[in-house]
Amino acid sequence: MLKIFRNLKKRDVCFMLVCVLLVIAQVWLDLTMPDYTQKLTESVSAGSVEMSEVLKNGGMMLLCAVGSMVCAMLCGFFASQVAANFAKTLRDKLFGHILKFSNAEINRFSTPSLITRTTNDVVQLQMLIAMGMQMMIKAPVTAIWAIVKISNSSVEWTTAVFVCVAVVIVTIALLVGLAYPKFRQIQKLTDNLNDVTRENISGVRVVRAFNAEKYQEKKFDKVNDDITSNHLFTSRIMGLMMPVMMMAMNGLTLAIYWIGAYLINKAEIMERAEVIGNMTAFTQYALQIMGAFMMLVMIFIIMPRTMVSAKRINEVLDTQPSIDYKTQEVKTTGHGKIEFKNVSFAYSDSGKPCLKNLNFEINEGETFAIIGATGTGKSTLVNLIPRYYDTTSGEVLIDGVNIKEYPEEQLEKMVSVAPQKATLFSGDIKSNITYGCKENVSDNDERIKKALEVSKSDFVGNLADGIHSKVAQGGTNYSGGQKQRLSIARAVFKNSEIMIFDDTFSALDYKTDMLVRKSIREELTGTTVIIVAQRIGTIRNADNILVLHDGEIAGIGKHEELMENCPIYKEIALSQLSAEELAGKESV
Repeated sequence: MLKIFRNLKKRDVCFMLVCVLLVIAQVWLDLTMPDYTQKLTESVSAGSVEMSEVLKNGGMMLLCAVGSMVCAMLCGFFASQVAANFAKTLRDKLFGHILKFSNAEINRFSTPSLITRTTNDVVQLQMLIAMGMQMMIKAPVTAIWAIVKISNSSVEWTTAVFVCVAVVIVTIALLVGLAYPKFRQIQKLTDNLNDVTRENISGVRVVRAFNAEKYQEKKFDKVNDDITSNHLFTSRIMGLMMPVMMMAMNGLTLAIYWIGAYLINKAEIMERAEVIGNMTAFTQYALQIMGAFMMLVMIFIIMPRTMVSAKRINEVLDTQPSIDYKTQEVKTTGHGKIEFKNVSFAYSDSGKPCLKNLNFEINEGETFAIIGATGTGKSTLVNLIPRYYDTTSGEVLIDGVNIKEYPEEQLEKMVSVAPQKATLFSGDIKSNITYGCKENVSDNDERIKKALEVSKSDFVGNLADGIHSKVAQGGTNYSGGQKQRLSIARAVFKNSEIMIFDDTFSALDYKTDMLVRKSIREELTGTTVIIVAQRIGTIRNADNILVLHDGEIAGIGKHEELMENCPIYKEIALSQLSAEELAGKESV
């Protein structure tokens, strides 16, 4: 828990020290008021009170109350500043750290869990600081200070206070012990709730298409019921604290007056005024002590869940990315040559390798295609080139240099990827196409125009706002084919020496597919192009074709060579096209 507070900035630490001083001043003012109450009560009981004395003591009590209020307001202001700044710092650190994660770390935590940790868990800590800066400091300071002030009073009164405090402490310890395990589960259940909600909303069209609303509702209800039952259990447990506190407070007040009545009857007539004054002051001190413990109860209600949140945030911040980049730029003489040497790869959650002992080369400026059955590792293979994952064994070289030797920014400039699932970001078409360009250069519009031409995104010109047309989150206001063409345009705009199209043509019709590939061949001369595809028509004219089967190379060569020498390729080809179509050339 304390580890998370290392993320506090110096300014926030200074504000926290100011809060401590303000709380101490507030406690001193609160505990000074009973002294004036005692003097006033003694004067009234003795029958010698004068108006000047009433005004003097009453005025001092009023000044103490106003001073305490001002201190509380200032403390609240600084506490809210610390809480908001701390939450902002945590969110920045979490988001920046998550961006450094490879796909392996993302899969380990899951996307919904990372969202919960960046939002809900941070809010829990923010609430603790906003409330705790006042309560957690004020409660112990008030309790200790008040106990010290009453320790010189009657033994009977002091004993009553200590008995009451002991009852409260034991109750708090028992209830928090019962509730803490459930609080640990709540954040995990929140992850599950986010996961199911996100899945249902993003797949709402499929749900409706298969008339699965009832099934999904039951699925959601189960997760919702789990988190609700947890919340109810913890709320009921922690709800017992308040009745216990009120019973203790009222019981203590009753005990003080009962003991006071006994002491007054026992005292001499001349001493009774002093006893009454002491009883009045002691009552206020006792209420201050119980009030302090009531504040602690509030902290203990939110503390268990906050401790779990802090642990979950630390888990993310302490997780080091499995992919480590060098810092010094590498000088190369080539321009897009790729070589796989004895490359094998297995996902961390599976001991079985999905790629096995791959050895092949992709020459500069070559169009290289990869084909194979579903699940043979095509996307996994191309994901190794930009280091979305690192090889389990072997090495991948670009221009004769192991990709692990390249700094992150240099490797990102060298490789451009149009992923299997076209992802668009909210904004406009221009911001999505220029996403890979960090510099705002003067020829951007010309480059955008060229990228749109290469990807055959003619539909952009028919939109009312052209390249400034709005893009909804995830590109939901465009069709699958339009999103893929914009994804291709983004990759082309980046103008890298290596371009990877990971099944990017799957949503395009045959004619558009052919036209896009023709544009890529004509416009991207000198660029190494890697195409992952399922359709023979998409890859038959590539300079080289690699056939994958169960993570191993089943064949490599040109279309004609593979038709003769690779039975798996021939089987795929004949399942899609007739022998006459395969014998002919693709018309352009």
